Formats: sequence, C-alpha cells, structure tokens
Amino acid sequence: MIHKFNQGGKYIVIDVNSGSVHVVDQLVYRILDYYPKLRVEETIKALSKDFKEKDIHEAIEELKFLEKEGLLNSKDNYFQHDSFKNRRPVVKALCLHVSHDCNIRCRYCFASQGDFKGNRLLMDIDVGRRSIDFLLNNSGNRRNLEVDFFGGEPLMNFEVVKAIVEYGREKEKEYGKNIRFTTTTNGVLLNDENMDFINKNMDNVVLSIDGREEINDYMRYTVNGKGTYETIVPKLLKMAEARGHQNYYVRGTFTRHNLDFSEDVLHLADLGFKNISVEPVVAEPHHDYAIREEDLPKVFKHYEALADEYVKRHYDNKGFSFFHFMIDLHQGPCVIKRISGCGAGSEYIAVTPEGDIYPCHQFVGNTDFIIGSVLDNTLNKEMYDSFSEAHVYNKEKCNSCWAKFYCSGGCHANAYNFNKDIMEPYDIGCQMEKKRIECALAIQARLSEEG
Repeated sequence: MIHKFNQGGKYIVIDVNSGSVHVVDQLVYRILDYYPKLRVEETIKALSKDFKEKDIHEAIEELKFLEKEGLLNSKDNYFQHDSFKNRRPVVKALCLHVSHDCNIRCRYCFASQGDFKGNRLLMDIDVGRRSIDFLLNNSGNRRNLEVDFFGGEPLMNFEVVKAIVEYGREKEKEYGKNIRFTTTTNGVLLNDENMDFINKNMDNVVLSIDGREEINDYMRYTVNGKGTYETIVPKLLKMAEARGHQNYYVRGTFTRHNLDFSEDVLHLADLGFKNISVEPVVAEPHHDYAIREEDLPKVFKHYEALADEYVKRHYDNKGFSFFHFMIDLHQGPCVIKRISGCGAGSEYIAVTPEGDIYPCHQFVGNTDFIIGSVLDNTLNKEMYDSFSEAHVYNKEKCNSCWAKFYCSGGCHANAYNFNKDIMEPYDIGCQMEKKRIECALAIQARLSEEG
C-alpha cells in the first residue's frame, strides 16, 4: 500500500508498510497512478502527451528497484513480528487524578469542569501510595515507568503530589525501576515554591493555554468568570524559561470559534514558547464549539499555513516545535507502538481519587469502564484484554488506511464517545490526523532538501 500527496511544492510518496518516505518528481508521481496495475506500454500511452517515452521507462525502472529493495509496495510483516506475536502487555504508565476539582472553568472540558460528573474530591496519600504499588507490581520486567499527575487541577492537591513523588522515589529503588513524573497544570496556582519542586522532580510539564488572549479567555476562565490569560502567561513563561525551554510543552485546544488556530500557535511562539501543542476539541455536534465535517477544509488550510510558517521560521532561526509535526523518520516508534498506540486500558491506566481504575483519563466518569481498583489490587481481566486487543489489525477501518502505523488506530475514548465502539475510529479525528501527518512529512521533505 502506498499513499501519495503534493504539498509545499513537494511530491511525496509513502510506502505504508515499510515506513519509507520518498520525495519524487512529477513524472514518478504521475506514473504511480498506473504502476504497477497497468503494463509498461499502457502507462507510456497514458502519459505520452506530457512526458518522453525514454524518461517514463527510466522512472519505471527506478520504481522496480525500490520494490526490489522493499521500499515500495512492500508487504505488511508487522503482524508476524515476534515482538507483536509474543507481546505481554504490562502496566507502564499511570494517570493519577490527584484532584477531581478545578479552579477554572473551561467551556469544552471533557472532565465536566473538573469533577468528572461526580463529587469534587482530592486524592489522599493512601490512594496515591497504593497506585504507585499497583504500577510497580503490575509492570513486569518493564524498567522505565511513567506517572502523570492530572485533574482537574493537580496543584490544588500539591502536598499529596509531593508525598507521592517521595514515595515513588523510595519504592523505585526497591523494585529496580525508574519512574518518570509529569504534571499538567493550568498555571493559575504556580508560584516559586511549587515551580522549584516541579523543575527538580518532574521529567515533563504540560502547561495549559489556548493561544491569543481573546481565544483563551473565551474558553478558559476562573470560577467568577474572569479570563485567565493575564494571570497565567507570566507564570508559564517563567516555568518554560526555568526549564531551559526543554521537557515541557504548552498545550491548547482549538474549537469552531478559532478554526484559524495556526494564529494561536504562532502567537504562543511569539510569546517565546518553544514547545507547543494546540489540538482540536473533541465534542458532540450539538455544542456550538464542536468541529464539524464542513469545517475541515478551513482546518486543513491552517495546518498547511502553519507548516509553511514552521519551515520559514526554522530558516529565520526563530524555530519552535509543534507536537503534531514531530515525526521521527530515522528510528520511529517500535512495532508494538505502531500497532497499539497509546496502550490505553492495558499499558496505560487512570486512577481516580477513590482508587478506581479506568482505561484512561477520558473514560473517567463512565462507570461502565471501571476496570479495577488499586485499593484491593483488582483488575477486570476481560475488559483489560479487550483493550489490549484494540489494535489496528482488529479495526476494520484501519486495515485499509495509509495512516494506520502513524496514528496506531486513534483514540479509544473518542471512538467510543462517538460510535459506542472502541474499534470504530472517530472519523473527523481521523481526517485531521491524516492531514497533520502529511504536513509533518512535507516539512521533513522541505527541511532535508532545502537545508
């Protein structure tokens, strides 16, 4: 299977199964409309008005060479790969909901403004410690583990966060493991004391802001209705600078109210942030901010505009990284990652303040998806196994999709929320993801050839 597209003046061909990406000329690009379905003579006839017969012959020979080398029209061997056939999923990452409460209100919040459709609760240290124990006891031979402090707003329960980190550092030595801690914060409660702790103890930090002041404050405001932009920008910048602009990113959400989201990304870059992620809202169609099918052409236009500016700023020494444009063509994800994605419900789980285990943070609040409890060390094996099997080979739509080894089947929660089936991907999300991948590859092509 191949996929080809033209963007930024580059003709790009992806060999889906090998992961090879080829920048080709217009002749080869056109030949691939016919090759290898048609015979050489038929291809020459189809293209003879625009290209010389000799050139067409030479181009076809080049394509045959790529096929021989396994770089074009290659077979899918991942399913038979030992690391996939012999995989034994183990828990390697926890999303700890240390706070089911929040000090701001976001219109689009999937967590129901922080309470996840339940009571406003804070995790106590006992549940936090039991969560760390659960991770360590269910991580098998996996040495490197991850714990993400999430909410609501985690800084509303910061003393417990600190105690969990301290406990984790003690226990990881006992088990011969290494825990990487991350926290997500809206920034309102950041101060010198907690910034110092975070910078010394957190391997990564996610800082929430949506972009331009009017965009951010329309969607993200305090309990009394005041916008958050003026409060958080100085604090987020101070945090980013204190971390040397490494191991963090500012994370925003764009909605139907700012389909020109590329302007928000560039605004954040202009403020001085170097690592940026602005992602599309996922919401039911009845919400006025939900992205709809008819919005996609404008969304795609702004992804392309952002890609152009991304390249321009790179050459102007004003570069920044955009999360969805970061694709490693040299090493890439491992086979399991390509096929299974984030591992929600098997390798990655979320724990609530009550100690309930869910497949991921986006399922929290839907009690049909309680998968166990850290309090009694239980795990629903049937549900756990169903998520373990939610990989691209078991998703009908993914099997014929060129992007399957980049997106790995998409988000299970989005699939369920829109289609009531974790095996049926959310279509609008798929279309945007494919556009982001094309932009990312076009950027790589331009930087490698123009550099």
